[in-house]
Amino acid sequence: MSTKWLKTMGTGLALTVAASAVSAETLRIATDPSFVPFEMLDQETGEMIGFDMEIIAEVAERAGFDYNINTMDFNGIIPALQTGNVDIAIAGITITEEREKIVDFSDPYYDSGLRILVRQDNDNVTEISDLEGLKIGSKIGSTSYDFLKKNLDKNDGVTPYPGSSDMYMALMSRAVDAVFYDAPNVGYFASTKGEGKVKTVGKLYEGQQYGIAIKKGSEWVDEVNDAIASMKEDGTYKTIYEKWFGPMPEGM
Repeated sequence: MSTKWLKTMGTGLALTVAASAVSAETLRIATDPSFVPFEMLDQETGEMIGFDMEIIAEVAERAGFDYNINTMDFNGIIPALQTGNVDIAIAGITITEEREKIVDFSDPYYDSGLRILVRQDNDNVTEISDLEGLKIGSKIGSTSYDFLKKNLDKNDGVTPYPGSSDMYMALMSRAVDAVFYDAPNVGYFASTKGEGKVKTVGKLYEGQQYGIAIKKGSEWVDEVNDAIASMKEDGTYKTIYEKWFGPMPEGM
């Protein structure tokens, strides 16, 4: 496949992937470029990279469609599917009953959960109850934000941020006391840019599964599911997983 970056109106970026089959349908795919390491912009090449980007590329090839990648804030992804501005979205999107009412989902392709991130010198926070009354960063529109608002009696200090990098900067600058967000994202940050400065603590909360979100009633649901299943069967999924997250847990 050949790739070419195109400029688009507004702040988004578009990546056009050209397939060999001339008749292949071109779908519009949305993602959030701030969900490291699932999707992020490679500053050197100017291309979108990450676990999700490799998953969707493989799914597209097996399902038989071309695609354009459009980046946007996470909070705008589901509405974009509802209005038909995009056809598919992949951005570490948790499958929930509420979301299933307005979009279709593929079979789960990643098991996740929520976890607490604090500064390295913080030994006072070890579980969710310890966050009562503290300043906590989370991501706007995310299940982690909803979880905090529902489970903390003193939640006035819960602050929604547009991107994960904003939350982490706030934590290291002491603007917030903790961050509560998706486990793979906080874990990746703690082992890379935040190494020695921050740490994950406590258990995994609210086990979650990520799915590829698809416009309601789309004809592509079965094809996407077949592609995911075949990737897991032939080992392609395992190869991509271990590239970004290390050894894959048993049972995934």
